[in-house]
Amino acid sequence: MGFLKPPKVIAPAPPPPLPPVAPTPPPPPPVPEKIEPEVKEDIAKEQAAVERKRRGRKSTILTSPLGIQESEEEKLETLLGK
Repeated sequence: MGFLKPPKVIAPAPPPPLPPVAPTPPPPPPVPEKIEPEVKEDIAKEQAAVERKRRGRKSTILTSPLGIQESEEEKLETLLGK
């Protein structure tokens, strides 16, 4: 009655070990770049514009971590506006 015996399961051989990983070389030292004054002015103008736009978007947000920040008078509006 050989059919009652469980089949023999042979495990596959383990894979060979991985080769050691070579360390990464250090990054090259940064090269100091000389920026012309005109380019510096352009960069400063662009950064100032970005900051202005960021402040403009922040002022439109009416909520805070404490909830909606409005007075009692502002809450009492009619259906047609103020």
